Amino acid sequence: LTIKTGVAMQTMKCDMAGAAAVVSATLAVAELGLPIAVTTIVPMAENMPSGAATRPGDVLTMYGGKTVEVLNTDAEGRLILGDALALASEAKPDLVVDVATLTGACEIALGDRVCGILGNDDALVEKVRAAGGRVGEALWQLPISEEMPVKVRTYSKIADLMQHNVDLYGGALYAAAFLQEFVDPDLPWAHLDIAGPAFNKRGPFGHVPSGGTGVTVATLVELATELSGPSGT
Repeated sequence: LTIKTGVAMQTMKCDMAGAAAVVSATLAVAELGLPIAVTTIVPMAENMPSGAATRPGDVLTMYGGKTVEVLNTDAEGRLILGDALALASEAKPDLVVDVATLTGACEIALGDRVCGILGNDDALVEKVRAAGGRVGEALWQLPISEEMPVKVRTYSKIADLMQHNVDLYGGALYAAAFLQEFVDPDLPWAHLDIAGPAFNKRGPFGHVPSGGTGVTVATLVELATELSGPSGT
């Protein structure tokens, strides 16, 4: 099994921050009465060692039928999020935005005050990034570089996809490329990696408290407000 060190485990109570953000934003959109249809899918898993735990080398069949070789059992988030994105794609919405504390690699790249944003549609990515800017939440676009989907599809010799990057570098890009495999390619999609800003390990600053920050709730509500306006699409 792939298990974090003791120190790294101390803040793992924040590893549900993506789920908390989308639920909180959905409730806010409802309470504000915004004239927009929002479907929220919140996949959850209790990732614990047991006799039935997923092991490195296991092959899973995902929702929709694709098979995935598990390389790192600590990267369970992308597995359940892949199922959620496949389910969301079936509903044929206008767009999909997902939020997750997905990779430590994103925090290494951008620090603990900037969220990463990746996706298959630059216009949507920019719309989300701009919404964040208006409410004081920083998002920085990272690429899904062309070699990453190739790696996702070819690293495994026994499954359709490899769940985790074999190489040391580009972890946030690889994870997004993995998620992209479960999104309808005709569906605008943006992925927010909030691993850094989701939990403030130091003292409060600005409107951000210590501990769980609720990052991207304001961004999602601002995006919904814009999309529900007369010129929203």
